[in-house]
Amino acid sequence: MSQAAEVTDAQWDNAVLQSDVPVLVDFWAEWCAPCRAMSPYVDKLADDYDGRLKVMKINTQDNTEVPAKYGITAIPTFLLIRGGEVVKQMVGSQPYDELKKVVESYID
Repeated sequence: MSQAAEVTDAQWDNAVLQSDVPVLVDFWAEWCAPCRAMSPYVDKLADDYDGRLKVMKINTQDNTEVPAKYGITAIPTFLLIRGGEVVKQMVGSQPYDELKKVVESYID
């Protein structure tokens, strides 16, 4: 079971944009092998930064509005959102240390 919470188009504003802490969002799909490969890293970040960072996953196949709004054309894509604004975007598979470094630069 993933440590990252699933988010839908309908939940986006409340769960992500109105969050009191920064949010790392993983845009993914079941059929995407690189997305599945990144899943353990995403879960580890959720564990390591519990309470200081929300880690959310949005399935781009089931939820099309949010990816379209943010211009997501490739997956996996990671958005770091703080105060309702995108502060960092990373496209494609990332080393865990790179994800961690980016997250640490935006959390208090």
